[in-house]
Amino acid sequence: MESISLLLNEALAPYQVVLGNADVQGNCKIRLNAASGEQVLERVVNMSQFQDLRSFTDVADGLHRDLMVAEGRLEPSMLAALRSASQNLSFSAAAL
Repeated sequence: MESISLLLNEALAPYQVVLGNADVQGNCKIRLNAASGEQVLERVVNMSQFQDLRSFTDVADGLHRDLMVAEGRLEPSMLAALRSASQNLSFSAAAL
């Protein structure tokens, strides 16, 4: 658990990552604090997502994206447009 926290702290610097204890279902809270100590973001993640590199990367990328939205550097509507565009490209490629 400590190594997960260290990796997330490195990936999401300058924010401080605080991992809560896992509950019975294996879910834990991830809290991101600014340098001032103010809580910026809180998410619940299942510990199974830390078992392989791909899932771990997805968690870190998702937290980074959520931070960008929280900071106002990325609009949620832009995320929806990007997601829609990538799904359309995937569908078009599959149809060929």
